[in-house]
Amino acid sequence: MYGVQIAFRDYQADAGFLHSPWVGLAHFQRFFNSHQFWDLLSNTIWLALFNLLVVFPVPIVLALIVNQLRLGRFRRFAQTVLYAPNFISTVVIVGMLYVFLAPRSGLVNNLIVFMGGDPIFFMAESEWFRPVYVGSSLWQEAGFSMVIYLAALAAIDPSLHEAAKMDGATRWQRIRHVDLPGISSTISVLFILSIGNLLNIGFEKALLMQTPLNKDTSQIIQTYVYEVGLLQAQFSFSAAVGLFNSLINMTLLLVFNHVARRARQASLF
Repeated sequence: MYGVQIAFRDYQADAGFLHSPWVGLAHFQRFFNSHQFWDLLSNTIWLALFNLLVVFPVPIVLALIVNQLRLGRFRRFAQTVLYAPNFISTVVIVGMLYVFLAPRSGLVNNLIVFMGGDPIFFMAESEWFRPVYVGSSLWQEAGFSMVIYLAALAAIDPSLHEAAKMDGATRWQRIRHVDLPGISSTISVLFILSIGNLLNIGFEKALLMQTPLNKDTSQIIQTYVYEVGLLQAQFSFSAAVGLFNSLINMTLLLVFNHVARRARQASLF
């Protein structure tokens, strides 16, 4: 917390934190009045919402499907295949994207051309940045959340399923009335955590996927902070922008945690 004051000062390395001039909210006003503010905010929000709406529910579905598998070997194989991408670094993931989506030699474009279409420069066209980003995030992250939901499903009392079977419940009815209520608290907690981290979407991937041709879509708050903070050495201004982003996340976390608590769902506090 001591370092937060840099956002309210005109930081000078030779003067340090305490002796740098105090400027108050000047850096925040500069950011809000800049011509890039609304573009940065909209790019960040749209990418974050798209990522949340796609990446969050899929692990729940995968966990429910894998939980229904009765063959032990096949179930372990499915878990391994789905979870393995989580161990691949972001740099490698983006490198794979450039290889597979290359306009001339990429596997995806070869299939498109084979089917009579024209090659697409996925990594350069602005309209493809979000789908490629979210799709790769889904492949990389879904397995980790799936394991959490599988652990929650394993904690459900088997007698509930036995009672439902005796009452003639179908598999879908058991999923709906036994499994989903059993993991509702886990879903609630993970959703609150996702909302609290909504605008902190993957900086590394966005930066590595960014090109001059797609920058109007790929430039988000985190990449902007990197650009002005490290490349342009505007430390106080970049700290103010980052603090603004963190305050938005904290507000969302508090609001949705309060809503979950009022709805008698699991909450963080």
